[in-house]
Amino acid sequence: MLTKKKKLRKPAIVLTETDHKRLSLLAEQSADRNSEVAETIFIELERARIVKDEHISKNAVRMGSSVRFTTDLGEDRRVTLVYPGNADIADGKISILTPIGAALIGLSKGQSIDWETRDGRACRLTVETVEQPS
Repeated sequence: MLTKKKKLRKPAIVLTETDHKRLSLLAEQSADRNSEVAETIFIELERARIVKDEHISKNAVRMGSSVRFTTDLGEDRRVTLVYPGNADIADGKISILTPIGAALIGLSKGQSIDWETRDGRACRLTVETVEQPS
């Protein structure tokens, strides 16, 4: 029996030139080890509006941002988006190379996105607050 995959909605996102360059390189380097998430990053990079670093909104999620989000599953979490070498789930630091990390990048406060969990469930998350690194 064939089942149709739910089409996931993707809002407009914005990335800094620096994040775009670094994430492009990271996705290329990760493609062999983690092809599914690398592909997701490539898709996000392709659809993002790129702005000069100094023109990014303080409400936009970028690398190093601390984000509070809620999900349609009733979760309310606060995480910091980091590169893989700095990830520490116990400390709330999630890698950009995770499905949720890839979903968060480029979103702004108040935006929602549909994403697929590692076990294949479709979820919706909403960005509640964004704090930039000091």
